Amino acid sequence: MLNKIKRFIVSEHLLRVDALYLVALSGGADSVALLLCLKELGYCVEAVHCNFHLRGEESLRDEQFCEDLCQRENIPLHKAHFDTQSYADLHKVSIEMAARELRYRYFFQLKEALGADGVCVGHHKEDSVETILINLVRGTGLSGLMGIRPRNHDVIRPLLCVTRQEIEDYLRQQAVSFVTDSTNLIDDVVRNKIRLNVLPQLSEINPSVTDAILTTSNHLSEVDAIVQESLKTALGKAVSFINSATQVSSKSLSSEPFQLDLSVVRAFPSPSYLLFYILKPLGFSSSQIAEMVSHLDGQTGQLWYSPSHEITHDRGVFMVLPREEAEPRQLVIPETGRYVYDEQLSLRLTEQALTPSSNVSFSKVPTVVDLDASSIRFPLTLRRVAEGDRFTPLGMRGTQLMSDFLTNLKRNRFEKRNQLVLLDATGTILWVLGLRINDRFKLTPQSTSCLQIEIL
Repeated sequence: MLNKIKRFIVSEHLLRVDALYLVALSGGADSVALLLCLKELGYCVEAVHCNFHLRGEESLRDEQFCEDLCQRENIPLHKAHFDTQSYADLHKVSIEMAARELRYRYFFQLKEALGADGVCVGHHKEDSVETILINLVRGTGLSGLMGIRPRNHDVIRPLLCVTRQEIEDYLRQQAVSFVTDSTNLIDDVVRNKIRLNVLPQLSEINPSVTDAILTTSNHLSEVDAIVQESLKTALGKAVSFINSATQVSSKSLSSEPFQLDLSVVRAFPSPSYLLFYILKPLGFSSSQIAEMVSHLDGQTGQLWYSPSHEITHDRGVFMVLPREEAEPRQLVIPETGRYVYDEQLSLRLTEQALTPSSNVSFSKVPTVVDLDASSIRFPLTLRRVAEGDRFTPLGMRGTQLMSDFLTNLKRNRFEKRNQLVLLDATGTILWVLGLRINDRFKLTPQSTSCLQIEIL
């Protein structure tokens, strides 16, 4: 068994001989075998025990057993006590979820404090098979059928290559005892039902059912590697960033606005799978993604929201933007001068007198406008366009809704939302930045002063 675990650690690149590792020690057979095996293989380990105070005297028994074991083996032991029931009630989660959250939070905090390289846990072959069956019963994708991974970030599972029977045989040969959690013998939760009822019946059909399921899981892992490579290739073709030339990665997708080319999505063998791969990490649900697939050839303008992002369908693309955490700011401009709105934008306002001989003309540069200063009242306000905003575009007589004006320019929903306007003290729009001034404030031969506004 030691040789099998040693080969597994090497083949999966799980542990380093020069690093410290924490071992989650419950006192059960799996965790006891894990601790002793790693010690015997020469790794530097320290044990961690969590007392969840859920089983009365049995919880105290387990803690005492772990203390005695570590003292006998000369292994440092770290202990934590939790009021698990109160935590579950406060956070409205199950006891199982509460215990999981508490122990892993403690594990990772202790790992950082001690400078350890990872946290080793005692999952074995049957645990992986149980996880596959649980996911299958609940409904899952390809990843859910691949079982427990040998390493998940800082959580390491060196015993996934051995069975529960091999673990117990090893402990018996070493004359080492272990404790049994009585709750594991009651089929009151899904995992226990599968462990105590389903797997024994499957074993009657195929005595090697555990290895058979894990073999299938390994095949699916190989398939997944091919699928992942195909998805990455499609991602590079489908995604383009709206405001930058950043290289596409999962990290950049979560923080920067981007658009999805729907022609690439439609051409992918499974459009829904590609959208799931891209959008699920951004918080969109499976039902939302299914609805998006049905809108690939639909009308533009449909919106979807996740807790962190929003999507709109716009002329052959899905535009994806992070949701704003704060209200858009407004900039009040009390007089002429230079004013900073944000890191990308500042304005410079200058005023000059005009004489009858002045050559009055409109600026040909979209970032510079010249307005009739005598008809403008300070302070000015720079803000985003708001619902119901109206103005008189240069060259027109009547007013027009800003939403209609921007629609006529084929601006998408996000461009409309982010469009800035400059208003005077009466609340009248002077300038739709970068696009059009209000006809009421244009320079005329009768103008006596010019207010020039420049985007810097």
